[in-house]
Amino acid sequence: MAEWSHRTPDGEHGEHSAEQTDSVPALPGWIVPRPRLTDQLARGVRGPLTVVVGPVGAGKTALALEWAHTRRPPWPLAWVTCDGPAEHPGVFWQRVFGALRAAGVTVPEPASSDDGPLLVATLATCLNEHGDPSVLVLDDFQPALDSPIARGVTHLLRHAPDKLRLVVLARRDPPLHLYRGRLTSEVAEVRTADLAFDDREATALLAQHGIDVTKQTVSTLRRRADGWAAGLRLAAMSMERRGDPERFVAQLAGDDEAISSYLVEEVLDQQSPGMRRLLLTTSILDRVNAELAAELAGDTDGALFAGLVRENSFLRPVGQGWYRCHQMFADVLRTCLRHETPGLVAPLHRTAAAWLAGCGLLADAVRHLFAAGDGDEAARLIVHHLAIGQVLGLARTRLSVDAGRPSPDELPAEEPESALLAAAVARTRKDDQACTTNLERSAELLDRLPQGEDDRVARCRLTHAVIRMERLRCHDPRRAGVAAADAEAAAPQVPHTLLADRPEIPALILTVRGSGELRAGSLKAAQASLTRGLKAAGAAGNGALRRDCLVELALLEALRGRFRAADELTAQAVQPPMPPWTAGEPSRATLHLVRAWGALARGEPVRARHELAHSEAALGKGSDTFLAELGGIVARIAGTVERGGRGAGAVANAVTVSRLPQTVQRTVAPTCARLLSPAQPHRAHAAAPPEQDRLAQVPAERLSARERDVLGRLAQMMTTEEIADELYLSVNTVKTHLKSVYRKLAVSRRSAAVRRARELQIL
Repeated sequence: MAEWSHRTPDGEHGEHSAEQTDSVPALPGWIVPRPRLTDQLARGVRGPLTVVVGPVGAGKTALALEWAHTRRPPWPLAWVTCDGPAEHPGVFWQRVFGALRAAGVTVPEPASSDDGPLLVATLATCLNEHGDPSVLVLDDFQPALDSPIARGVTHLLRHAPDKLRLVVLARRDPPLHLYRGRLTSEVAEVRTADLAFDDREATALLAQHGIDVTKQTVSTLRRRADGWAAGLRLAAMSMERRGDPERFVAQLAGDDEAISSYLVEEVLDQQSPGMRRLLLTTSILDRVNAELAAELAGDTDGALFAGLVRENSFLRPVGQGWYRCHQMFADVLRTCLRHETPGLVAPLHRTAAAWLAGCGLLADAVRHLFAAGDGDEAARLIVHHLAIGQVLGLARTRLSVDAGRPSPDELPAEEPESALLAAAVARTRKDDQACTTNLERSAELLDRLPQGEDDRVARCRLTHAVIRMERLRCHDPRRAGVAAADAEAAAPQVPHTLLADRPEIPALILTVRGSGELRAGSLKAAQASLTRGLKAAGAAGNGALRRDCLVELALLEALRGRFRAADELTAQAVQPPMPPWTAGEPSRATLHLVRAWGALARGEPVRARHELAHSEAALGKGSDTFLAELGGIVARIAGTVERGGRGAGAVANAVTVSRLPQTVQRTVAPTCARLLSPAQPHRAHAAAPPEQDRLAQVPAERLSARERDVLGRLAQMMTTEEIADELYLSVNTVKTHLKSVYRKLAVSRRSAAVRRARELQIL
């Protein structure tokens, strides 16, 4: 808000005598003090124009009265209550002249009330001749655009800029060239968002009605009412008649009789027929723009949207041409729509869904299809767009189809897509039986589809495989691998661009495949798959898959005896904090197994036993024999270390007779031997040359902010190109920063730079 300075000679805001403020209404006893807003008005009135804009019942008049009676400006103050859009110019100017005279401003009695321009010119002359500025409050100022009143007030502001302080209270932006005033900082504004009550003010309002509830209840009430003063007051009046105010607030909506009656009479019934139809038609939407309004209401009524937005403060802009209706008003509109035209509700939802789906707003489209009672079409839309990962929580954006929807066994299952959605919903509810039943049902329905629907079949089969992978990866790695193979077979048959927009699907496939390859002994293939899966998980915003890839890569490094690298990967896996693990999740077992191995490398067998116990508890009775075999080998190594190295041969024999793949046995045997070597007891952790350890004691040169940014991306295993894209740099610039980082940290490789940075607590 722009500010202007004006003080009385003694440096304080002055007081005007009572007889000079006859036109100001009395201050009601129910006013809730709002000093944060009266301060805004006090600052704003130092300039030529202050506008207070908000819907009916927002507290505009109450605020201005509190300011006029408690923060009185040091000049004459005149108050005019207008008669709305139909006010006659002659009557309006007569009131303005009379209010100014009552406030002590010398203005003549108008000779004629019909000559508006002459009245305005006379008034501007009188104001300019008056010693002090004069404050004029216009309450409920609603002239039409380019009306005689609007032109007259604009002319008055232009010709008496230093002597008139105009305060306008209106339901919409007054037609006074506000944009011009904003450019020159000559207009101060208090808008709907400012007028909204906060929790402290809502508490004070409830206290006036003798209602004492918890802070949480007050906050809930304030959010449900969007801070709307009239809504809070009407709710408080209803609460006075109820025995359980907490329960009333929990159930409060716009269908409360007092609130709905007020909004219908004061707002809805005041609209033109076209505006009324437009409000009711678009009430099914959470947010609306001009194109969607025209799609729902037709071109004739849709053309009224610009005027609706301009004249209705219950519609608030939320960015990029979209608007949101006040929550309580939207509730009232929806109730009226259902009562007046019940047969129109479902078709409107379907029309909205089709438009939203065409614009890529899938979640909104699905919500409207469910609201229309068309679960089959919602399921088809989800599967067609390969959005099942969003239902399962695999993507950054969650697609909720659960709240208020039928349970999985009640969803229609006459189409394969419906059965697939039911399976996914069951999976989110941890209902494995229902998930299995619906997966089987979807497979049966897929087999019945007629020839010529290859694209539909491919999308359904890929969706089927995704659900199976997500369900089995934590319990049955082998069967999860089969599902991953099915997904890879179906993926080439769907559009590449669509799959590229669903990074959670490749992330899941690569994670499951990499885990399977590791357990099959294909170590190089596993490393490649898991590394790609890690990047895809990052693109999908899936912290759980990212964590799984990191701990699997850490296990791979531990098998090779690279315990320092394994430690770095496990540290990344738990930072930043990830969603909590479930009791039997293998990635948790893997994490503790890698930590146990690292503890042995540091010569800490007791710590290793502790980590092994956690690993076994997390593994439970799962079917991951690979982890179970490795856990047994680590336990034997810990026992051998505790016995001073006796029984090393038993460890070697345990590796040989284990059910681990031959390639894994050949990899892990040297690692076990180094851990038990008497010549270098427990030095496997020191995989780096001794001179690198000495470097740890050398202080590093300070890194720049940009170099720290690049280093942080290195720790996330991003490529040079990915770092360049994320930081909006060229690849050559990133390479230059990397060279500088390597030089300052006295290292020559990426992994060494990350390790050194962690040692110095730069990361």
